[in-house]
Amino acid sequence: MRFISYVAGTEPGVAVKTEAGYRGLPVSRLGGDLQHFVGKDSDLAELAETLGSAPAVTLSDAKLLPPITSPGKILCIGLNYAEHSKESGFEAPTYPAVFARFANSLVAHGDPLVRPNASDWLDYECELAAVIGKGGRHITEGDALDHVAGYSLFNDGSVRDFQIKSQQWTIGKTFDDTGAFGPELVTRDELPDGCDGLGIRTILNGTTMQEANTRDMIFGVAKLVAILSEAMTLSPGDVIVTGTPDGVGALRKPQVWMKPGDTCTVEIDQIGTLTNPVTQETTH
Repeated sequence: MRFISYVAGTEPGVAVKTEAGYRGLPVSRLGGDLQHFVGKDSDLAELAETLGSAPAVTLSDAKLLPPITSPGKILCIGLNYAEHSKESGFEAPTYPAVFARFANSLVAHGDPLVRPNASDWLDYECELAAVIGKGGRHITEGDALDHVAGYSLFNDGSVRDFQIKSQQWTIGKTFDDTGAFGPELVTRDELPDGCDGLGIRTILNGTTMQEANTRDMIFGVAKLVAILSEAMTLSPGDVIVTGTPDGVGALRKPQVWMKPGDTCTVEIDQIGTLTNPVTQETTH
């Protein structure tokens, strides 16, 4: 099952992908947004059945939203590919590097990533996003994938000079409108366990800048769910952004920064494509 969140006029809605295209209903008719339904596989299946006979949603007449519009937690993992850790000058970690993003930073497929006026150092990072379904604490690695509702794509746009100004990375990772998320939530039954073995890449203005495979992650999805839930209760709709491979712009020679007029695409095999233009921050 593949779901999108959208807004038509002023009314938010949820749609499912069918052979005939997307079919959706307003959140007011459904009794909740997509986050409301991710807690149980049976709820998602029932939602898909309800939406399957709903009116068509034409994307030219609707605006996409991030699939989960206001996650309670966005938990990001740094240095989770050995080659990226190496290019960054670090040993491969023995425990995940965890930092937070916030919902203010999210943009949908097709929306602009915004280079802030405070910095020209806006970098790209292709990443797999895992969306928590069934919540819990102290989840075992063996049970962890049962707690994932589905997967999506993420571009962890990073304001690098602010990232390194601080002793930790959060300030450089949560500027407004720098984290692209979407377009679809793809339920786990459509994908390999833990999304293992999928090609992942970033394409900037038609040039492939990053290319790797999710099997190269140091900490896979199941291990991340288990480790994170040791510290905190994971809740339905929480998002785990699982790390980026090597090839980021900051570590290229010469460095490559996203700039206004650019187009950045993140792709993961079997999940889809997430594309965003880049614009400059405007003051109001």
